[in-house]
Amino acid sequence: MRYPAHSVRRFGNQVLQLMHDTGHALFMLLESIWFIRYVFTKRSRAETALQMFTTGIKSLAVITVVALFTGMILALQTGLELRRYGQEVYIGSAVAVSMIREMGPFMTGLIIAASVGSAIAAQIGTMVVSEEISALEVMSINPNRFLVMPRLVALVVMMPILTVYTNILGIMGGGLVGATQLGVSLQAYMDNATQFATNKDLYVGLFKAIIFGAVITTVSCHQGFMTSEGAVGVGKATRRSVIISFLIILVLGYMITRLFYV
Repeated sequence: MRYPAHSVRRFGNQVLQLMHDTGHALFMLLESIWFIRYVFTKRSRAETALQMFTTGIKSLAVITVVALFTGMILALQTGLELRRYGQEVYIGSAVAVSMIREMGPFMTGLIIAASVGSAIAAQIGTMVVSEEISALEVMSINPNRFLVMPRLVALVVMMPILTVYTNILGIMGGGLVGATQLGVSLQAYMDNATQFATNKDLYVGLFKAIIFGAVITTVSCHQGFMTSEGAVGVGKATRRSVIISFLIILVLGYMITRLFYV
Protein backbone atom coordinates (compact mmCIF):
# COMPACT_ATOMS: atom_id res chain seq x y z
CA MET A 1 0.00 0.00 0.00
CA ARG A 2 2.99 2.30 0.06
CA TYR A 3 2.89 2.96 -3.66
CA PRO A 4 -0.73 4.24 -3.81
CA ALA A 5 -0.10 6.41 -0.74
CA HIS A 6 3.05 7.81 -2.32
CA SER A 7 1.16 8.56 -5.55
CA VAL A 8 -1.64 10.32 -3.67
CA ARG A 9 0.87 12.38 -1.70
CA ARG A 10 2.75 13.35 -4.84
CA PHE A 11 -0.49 14.31 -6.59
CA GLY A 12 -1.50 16.42 -3.60
CA ASN A 13 1.85 18.18 -3.60
CA GLN A 14 1.46 18.94 -7.30
CA VAL A 15 -2.02 20.38 -6.72
CA LEU A 16 -0.71 22.55 -3.88
CA GLN A 17 2.18 23.73 -6.04
CA LEU A 18 -0.22 24.58 -8.87
CA MET A 19 -2.40 26.58 -6.51
CA HIS A 20 0.65 28.38 -5.12
CA ASP A 21 1.94 29.23 -8.62
CA THR A 22 -1.51 30.39 -9.75
CA GLY A 23 -1.86 32.63 -6.71
CA HIS A 24 1.61 34.07 -7.23
CA ALA A 25 0.86 34.79 -10.91
CA LEU A 26 -2.47 36.46 -10.10
CA PHE A 27 -0.89 38.59 -7.38
CA MET A 28 1.83 39.64 -9.81
CA LEU A 29 -0.81 40.58 -12.38
CA LEU A 30 -2.87 42.60 -9.93
CA GLU A 31 0.16 44.43 -8.59
CA SER A 32 1.29 45.23 -12.13
CA ILE A 33 -2.17 46.60 -12.95
CA TRP A 34 -1.90 48.79 -9.85
CA PHE A 35 1.46 50.12 -11.09
CA ILE A 36 0.01 51.14 -14.49
CA ARG A 37 -0.50 54.61 -13.04
CA TYR A 38 3.29 55.03 -13.31
CA VAL A 39 3.41 54.10 -16.99
CA PHE A 40 4.02 57.69 -18.11
CA THR A 41 7.07 58.24 -15.94
CA LYS A 42 10.28 58.64 -17.89
CA ARG A 43 11.75 55.20 -17.20
CA SER A 44 8.49 53.28 -17.60
CA ARG A 45 7.55 55.20 -20.75
CA ALA A 46 10.80 54.28 -22.46
CA GLU A 47 10.57 50.61 -21.48
CA THR A 48 6.93 50.39 -22.54
CA ALA A 49 7.71 51.93 -25.93
CA LEU A 50 10.54 49.44 -26.42
CA GLN A 51 8.25 46.52 -25.57
CA MET A 52 5.54 47.82 -27.91
CA PHE A 53 8.11 48.03 -30.70
CA THR A 54 9.29 44.49 -29.98
CA THR A 55 5.76 43.12 -29.81
CA GLY A 56 4.38 45.01 -32.79
CA ILE A 57 6.96 45.91 -35.41
CA LYS A 58 9.28 42.94 -34.96
CA SER A 59 6.35 40.50 -35.17
CA LEU A 60 4.83 41.91 -38.36
CA ALA A 61 6.73 39.66 -40.77
CA VAL A 62 5.61 36.34 -39.29
CA ILE A 63 2.10 37.65 -38.56
CA THR A 64 1.78 38.78 -42.18
CA VAL A 65 2.64 35.35 -43.57
CA VAL A 66 0.52 33.43 -41.06
CA ALA A 67 -2.51 35.73 -41.41
CA LEU A 68 -2.45 35.71 -45.20
CA PHE A 69 -2.22 31.95 -45.50
CA THR A 70 -4.74 31.37 -42.72
CA GLY A 71 -7.31 33.31 -44.73
CA MET A 72 -6.32 31.52 -47.91
CA ILE A 73 -6.63 28.09 -46.29
CA LEU A 74 -10.01 28.96 -44.77
CA ALA A 75 -11.29 30.22 -48.12
CA LEU A 76 -9.98 27.24 -50.07
CA GLN A 77 -11.27 24.55 -47.73
CA THR A 78 -14.64 26.24 -47.21
CA GLY A 79 -15.01 27.10 -50.88
CA LEU A 80 -14.32 23.55 -52.03
CA GLU A 81 -17.13 22.25 -49.83
CA LEU A 82 -19.55 25.04 -50.73
CA ARG A 83 -18.85 24.50 -54.44
CA ARG A 84 -20.48 21.07 -54.15
CA TYR A 85 -23.76 22.88 -53.42
CA GLY A 86 -23.19 25.82 -55.75
CA GLN A 87 -22.82 28.24 -52.81
CA GLU A 88 -19.15 29.20 -53.07
CA VAL A 89 -20.09 32.88 -53.09
CA TYR A 90 -20.63 32.57 -49.33
CA ILE A 91 -16.94 32.01 -48.62
CA GLY A 92 -16.74 35.73 -47.85
CA SER A 93 -18.97 35.41 -44.82
CA ALA A 94 -17.27 32.21 -43.65
CA VAL A 95 -13.77 33.69 -43.82
CA ALA A 96 -14.71 37.09 -42.38
CA VAL A 97 -16.66 35.73 -39.41
CA SER A 98 -14.06 33.04 -38.67
CA MET A 99 -11.16 35.48 -38.81
CA ILE A 100 -12.77 38.30 -36.86
CA ARG A 101 -14.43 36.19 -34.19
CA GLU A 102 -11.89 33.42 -33.61
CA MET A 103 -8.93 32.85 -35.91
CA GLY A 104 -7.59 36.42 -35.85
CA PRO A 105 -7.07 36.72 -32.08
CA PHE A 106 -6.24 33.03 -31.78
CA MET A 107 -3.44 32.99 -34.37
CA THR A 108 -2.09 36.33 -33.17
CA GLY A 109 -2.04 35.05 -29.60
CA LEU A 110 -0.14 31.91 -30.56
CA ILE A 111 2.43 33.86 -32.56
CA ILE A 112 3.03 36.41 -29.81
CA ALA A 113 3.21 33.69 -27.14
CA ALA A 114 5.80 31.78 -29.16
CA SER A 115 7.93 34.79 -30.09
CA VAL A 116 7.46 37.58 -27.55
CA GLY A 117 6.31 35.48 -24.60
CA SER A 118 9.24 33.10 -24.85
CA ALA A 119 11.64 36.04 -25.09
CA ILE A 120 10.13 37.62 -21.96
CA ALA A 121 10.48 34.37 -20.00
CA ALA A 122 14.07 33.91 -21.16
CA GLN A 123 15.04 37.51 -20.37
CA ILE A 124 13.56 37.55 -16.88
CA GLY A 125 14.82 34.02 -16.20
CA THR A 126 18.34 35.08 -17.10
CA MET A 127 18.01 38.06 -14.77
CA VAL A 128 16.91 35.73 -11.98
CA VAL A 129 19.79 33.27 -12.32
CA SER A 130 22.31 36.11 -12.63
CA GLU A 131 20.82 37.68 -9.47
CA GLU A 132 19.82 40.91 -11.22
CA ILE A 133 16.32 40.62 -9.73
CA SER A 134 17.85 40.42 -6.26
CA ALA A 135 19.90 43.51 -7.04
CA LEU A 136 16.73 45.39 -8.01
CA GLU A 137 15.10 44.42 -4.73
CA VAL A 138 18.18 45.53 -2.78
CA MET A 139 17.86 48.93 -4.47
CA SER A 140 14.17 49.03 -3.43
CA ILE A 141 13.00 48.73 -7.06
CA ASN A 142 9.86 46.63 -7.38
CA PRO A 143 10.42 44.04 -10.17
CA ASN A 144 6.71 44.01 -11.03
CA ARG A 145 6.72 47.74 -11.62
CA PHE A 146 10.08 47.77 -13.42
CA LEU A 147 9.72 44.61 -15.54
CA VAL A 148 6.15 43.30 -15.63
CA MET A 149 4.05 46.46 -15.89
CA PRO A 150 5.64 47.83 -19.12
CA ARG A 151 5.31 44.44 -20.79
CA LEU A 152 1.71 44.10 -19.66
CA VAL A 153 0.79 47.50 -21.07
CA ALA A 154 2.65 46.81 -24.31
CA LEU A 155 0.96 43.47 -24.99
CA VAL A 156 -2.51 44.60 -23.95
CA VAL A 157 -2.23 47.60 -26.29
CA MET A 158 -0.56 45.87 -29.22
CA MET A 159 -2.55 42.62 -29.29
CA PRO A 160 -5.82 44.22 -30.50
CA ILE A 161 -3.89 46.24 -33.12
CA LEU A 162 -2.12 43.14 -34.38
CA THR A 163 -5.39 41.23 -34.35
CA VAL A 164 -7.04 43.83 -36.59
CA TYR A 165 -4.03 43.57 -38.91
CA THR A 166 -4.37 39.78 -38.92
CA ASN A 167 -8.08 40.02 -39.68
CA ILE A 168 -7.52 42.34 -42.63
CA LEU A 169 -4.80 40.20 -44.16
CA GLY A 170 -6.77 36.99 -43.58
CA ILE A 171 -9.85 38.40 -45.32
CA MET A 172 -7.67 39.69 -48.16
CA GLY A 173 -6.07 36.26 -48.52
CA GLY A 174 -9.50 34.64 -48.69
CA GLY A 175 -10.59 37.13 -51.35
CA LEU A 176 -7.47 36.33 -53.38
CA VAL A 177 -8.25 32.61 -53.33
CA GLY A 178 -11.91 33.26 -54.15
CA ALA A 179 -11.06 35.42 -57.14
CA THR A 180 -8.29 33.23 -58.57
CA GLN A 181 -9.42 29.68 -57.79
CA LEU A 182 -13.13 29.62 -56.96
CA GLY A 183 -14.58 32.05 -59.47
CA VAL A 184 -15.92 34.47 -56.85
CA SER A 185 -15.40 38.10 -57.75
CA LEU A 186 -13.76 40.32 -55.18
CA GLN A 187 -16.83 42.57 -55.08
CA ALA A 188 -19.17 39.66 -54.35
CA TYR A 189 -16.74 38.31 -51.77
CA MET A 190 -16.51 41.62 -49.88
CA ASP A 191 -20.26 42.26 -50.11
CA ASN A 192 -20.93 38.86 -48.59
CA ALA A 193 -18.28 39.35 -45.91
CA THR A 194 -19.61 42.72 -44.75
CA GLN A 195 -23.20 41.49 -44.83
CA PHE A 196 -22.72 38.68 -42.30
CA ALA A 197 -19.86 39.93 -40.10
CA THR A 198 -21.25 42.05 -37.25
CA ASN A 199 -19.84 44.57 -34.81
CA LYS A 200 -20.32 42.01 -32.05
CA ASP A 201 -17.91 39.65 -33.82
CA LEU A 202 -15.31 42.41 -33.93
CA TYR A 203 -15.76 43.39 -30.29
CA VAL A 204 -15.58 39.81 -29.07
CA GLY A 205 -12.42 39.22 -31.11
CA LEU A 206 -10.76 42.34 -29.71
CA PHE A 207 -11.80 41.39 -26.19
CA LYS A 208 -10.13 38.02 -26.70
CA ALA A 209 -6.99 39.77 -27.94
CA ILE A 210 -6.79 41.91 -24.79
CA ILE A 211 -7.28 38.88 -22.54
CA PHE A 212 -4.69 36.88 -24.48
CA GLY A 213 -2.19 39.74 -24.15
CA ALA A 214 -2.64 39.79 -20.37
CA VAL A 215 -2.36 35.99 -20.21
CA ILE A 216 0.86 35.87 -22.25
CA THR A 217 2.47 38.56 -20.10
CA THR A 218 1.41 36.97 -16.82
CA VAL A 219 2.49 33.45 -17.75
CA SER A 220 5.79 34.49 -19.32
CA CYS A 221 6.83 36.81 -16.49
CA HIS A 222 5.78 34.30 -13.84
CA GLN A 223 7.76 31.51 -15.45
CA GLY A 224 10.74 33.81 -15.72
CA PHE A 225 10.60 34.71 -12.03
CA MET A 226 10.30 31.02 -11.09
CA THR A 227 13.49 30.11 -12.97
CA SER A 228 16.16 28.10 -11.20
CA GLU A 229 19.00 25.72 -12.13
CA GLY A 230 20.94 28.21 -14.21
CA ALA A 231 20.92 28.06 -18.02
CA VAL A 232 18.98 24.78 -18.01
CA GLY A 233 16.28 26.42 -15.93
CA VAL A 234 16.01 29.30 -18.39
CA GLY A 235 15.33 26.84 -21.18
CA LYS A 236 12.71 25.04 -19.10
CA ALA A 237 11.00 28.31 -18.16
CA THR A 238 10.88 29.37 -21.80
CA ARG A 239 9.35 26.08 -22.88
CA ARG A 240 6.80 26.09 -20.05
CA SER A 241 5.75 29.66 -20.79
CA VAL A 242 4.92 28.80 -24.40
CA ILE A 243 3.09 25.57 -23.54
CA ILE A 244 1.04 27.09 -20.72
CA SER A 245 0.19 30.16 -22.80
CA PHE A 246 -0.99 27.97 -25.68
CA LEU A 247 -3.21 25.89 -23.40
CA ILE A 248 -4.76 28.88 -21.63
CA ILE A 249 -5.40 30.66 -24.95
CA LEU A 250 -7.19 27.58 -26.28
CA VAL A 251 -9.35 27.18 -23.18
CA LEU A 252 -10.17 30.89 -22.77
CA GLY A 253 -10.93 31.24 -26.49
CA TYR A 254 -13.56 28.53 -26.21
CA MET A 255 -14.98 29.87 -22.95
CA ILE A 256 -15.30 33.45 -24.24
CA THR A 257 -17.01 32.28 -27.43
CA ARG A 258 -19.42 30.18 -25.40
CA LEU A 259 -20.08 33.11 -23.06
CA PHE A 260 -21.04 35.52 -25.84
CA TYR A 261 -22.67 33.23 -28.41
CA VAL A 262 -24.35 30.34 -26.58
